[in-house]
Amino acid sequence: MSDNHKQEMKKISTAVIKRLPRYYRYLGELLENDVVRISSKELSQRMNVTASQIRQDLNNFGGFGQQGYGYNVEFLYSEIGKILGLEKTYNIIIVGSGNLGQALANYIDFEKRGFVIKGLFDVNPRLIGIQVRGIEIRDIDQMEEFVKNNHIDIAVLTLPKQKAPKLANDLADWGVKGLWNFAPIDLQIKNDKVIVENVHLAESLMTLSYRVKDQLE
Repeated sequence: MSDNHKQEMKKISTAVIKRLPRYYRYLGELLENDVVRISSKELSQRMNVTASQIRQDLNNFGGFGQQGYGYNVEFLYSEIGKILGLEKTYNIIIVGSGNLGQALANYIDFEKRGFVIKGLFDVNPRLIGIQVRGIEIRDIDQMEEFVKNNHIDIAVLTLPKQKAPKLANDLADWGVKGLWNFAPIDLQIKNDKVIVENVHLAESLMTLSYRVKDQLE
């Protein structure tokens, strides 16, 4: 990717970027149903996003549509995959291999998208040595050497919030490029080149609670 293209990508809003995986998912479903082409209007009806919003979003990356034809589903699916970086392979470790960590390790769709889980780590001696889909849970004391020797791109953190900040900064120092953080804290990383995606499951559930409450009142 050229420096100019990287600068253009930085200008695209977070809201647009967060919609791209939805486009990718819906287009994948269309492909599974042998749909060859689709208009922005038809796609908007499926996604509950306006047709103009779809066109505006995709125009950030070149458009991809043809007037009078719409979008070629397979081509658009492929191009959005490239924009999302899904044509690459990423080496992943999971730090914290309790129930959530093991559930994530068992989610086989990760590998279909190019996210390959290379290692699992925990501090609990009862978990160390257990295998999840053929991957042994290792002692967290072995993590630094493992990360440095295995070109780990992304670390998934399913840790208590008091332990997450130090481990996150250690991982950044060891060369990890991205952190997918499930700890209930917004991580602040000293290395500004490391990308952090904070996932707050409890906040999502509370949002649902608010909406359900409104339905019940």
